[in-house]
Amino acid sequence: VKDGWFHERGELWKGQAMSLEVKNILAHYRSDYQDILVFESTNHGNVLVLDGVIQVTERDEFSYQEMIAHIPLYAHPNPKKVLVIGGGDGGVLREIAKHESVEEIVICEIDKGVIDVSKKYLPTLAKGYDDPRVTVHVMDGAKFMEENQDSFDVIITDSSDPIGPASVLFETPFYNVSACVFVCFLR
Repeated sequence: VKDGWFHERGELWKGQAMSLEVKNILAHYRSDYQDILVFESTNHGNVLVLDGVIQVTERDEFSYQEMIAHIPLYAHPNPKKVLVIGGGDGGVLREIAKHESVEEIVICEIDKGVIDVSKKYLPTLAKGYDDPRVTVHVMDGAKFMEENQDSFDVIITDSSDPIGPASVLFETPFYNVSACVFVCFLR
């Protein structure tokens, strides 16, 4: 944050930047995995930033959360057991919980700090954690997939960009394990 503005300029998006005016810094610290910043913006509500990259703003989060959750759930004829890798802000959980057919929602988030700041500063997203069908695992998503050969009807990867702690979620071994765990609804 410089001169009252947050500026995002990442290596993945050369030639462009995103800037938001900062009203108040709510939390800023380094977790075991990444730099976590939450600030109140002047026109986008509270904003979650991980390693300098905006993850979610209260103003427009619904468009992302709804698409990443509802499309795969409606594509499956009868989703009962859903796994979310990442998604520590809880918004995807909130959307999955709207599906009455879902009996079990498992989330695996590597960074408890993301869960904690989201519950405190992004409660409209994090209310997904309040659903009794939700089980939370705080650990590496790729390792979780290797250790839990349970079957899931739908697997949603809601990760940050392919740098830092989420990079393994963009590699072939993760998708190979995911394919072994996934129960294909065409059977």
